[in-house]
Amino acid sequence: MTQATDYKYFLTYSGVRMPLKLLEPLAADELGNRNTYFRVTYDSAGRIATCEKLVYGEVELSHHYSYRDDGSLAHARVELGDEVTEVDCDAGGAPLRS
Repeated sequence: MTQATDYKYFLTYSGVRMPLKLLEPLAADELGNRNTYFRVTYDSAGRIATCEKLVYGEVELSHHYSYRDDGSLAHARVELGDEVTEVDCDAGGAPLRS
């Protein structure tokens, strides 16, 4: 289980490809002034493992990523409310079409 001290925080992201590219880091003491922000954990290789969008303290959206040995994105699980989308990716990290 990830502890709060393992989280990094960001204000926003750019792009549409996964994993999300997070921008504008926030310190934990800046969160009290924010209604919306992203909470991120990293794996042992420094890649984004989870990314959660928090709105008024509740997780609204979450991404969970897994990677191949070469570092490319292998799979993403996206949760938005009760809707869950599983995305397998090709060797370049692009979503595979079914």
